[in-house]
Amino acid sequence: MDYLVLLYYCYAPIDDVDVFREEHHRLCLRLHLRGRIIVAPEGLNGTVSGRRVDCEEYMRVVKADPRFAALEFKIEPADAHTFQKLHVRVKPEIVHVGLPDIKPYERTGIHLSPQEFKDMKDQEDVVVLDVRSDYEHELGRFKNAVTLDIENFREFPGKVEELAQYKDKKILTYCTGGIKCEKASAFLLEQGFENVYQLHGGIIKYGLEAGGEDFDGKCYVFDGRVAVDVNSVNPTIISTCHHCHTPSARMVNCANPHCNDHLPLCETCAEQLEGACSPTCQQHPDKRPYDGTGTYPKNSNNYNPEQGLLSYRAPAK
Repeated sequence: MDYLVLLYYCYAPIDDVDVFREEHHRLCLRLHLRGRIIVAPEGLNGTVSGRRVDCEEYMRVVKADPRFAALEFKIEPADAHTFQKLHVRVKPEIVHVGLPDIKPYERTGIHLSPQEFKDMKDQEDVVVLDVRSDYEHELGRFKNAVTLDIENFREFPGKVEELAQYKDKKILTYCTGGIKCEKASAFLLEQGFENVYQLHGGIIKYGLEAGGEDFDGKCYVFDGRVAVDVNSVNPTIISTCHHCHTPSARMVNCANPHCNDHLPLCETCAEQLEGACSPTCQQHPDKRPYDGTGTYPKNSNNYNPEQGLLSYRAPAK
């Protein structure tokens, strides 16, 4: 495979976020990368795709910055770009939870390698906690994990009372790539939880280094792949088609834009319902044409990969 997908984050203070964003945008343009990158005063977070040689150069340049020397990239092969566009944006936090004063680079949960997590997760005094949103853990999660009824990570702090029953346990947090766990575990420590750990590198790293054992279902990812396999040891599918309830890990958006629910829908039902989640949505006059994918990217006619640059100049030929 000639392309790579890079998933990464690093909590490290960035004082000059606007200047850094522009320089980073230029770097991605030079290397023909696509994806979503967030720059915030607390650090850097991104998922990008590109040719192998370009991704290797990107990793070299990023890690050459002393602020990101300890950054670890999760690297997966791909047949082509998994993003259609490049966006590099400045935001208050690299993962939105509404806790900008929590600084994981100062205090956070104990990092566990995939093997350490695997060795600990089934112990009697341990609770494995999924800090991701509903649609993510419904698609895939660790066996016997505690899941939270949240539509977005910013709802996590509101669940602290629900988690109080586990204060005398070792809490092993996990998420897709590790970024949410950094803040979640730091917040739990601030709230008086004492034995808080996190799966370093998240589900993706666990799959790459520990075979994904006991991760049921697929892992939701925020790129064109949507769902990826993790478990090569004892894999299974736990999500079911929204319409017929047969096992399915095929995630779509409802073709009715006024619904747009993101849910599993098997190929048969998707064809019968023309991409809609129900007969009612199928009959909606604004229903989008179904092309077999169940994804509806926004019109890119006006997209310019250089948009947002303050002083971008095309390199001389």
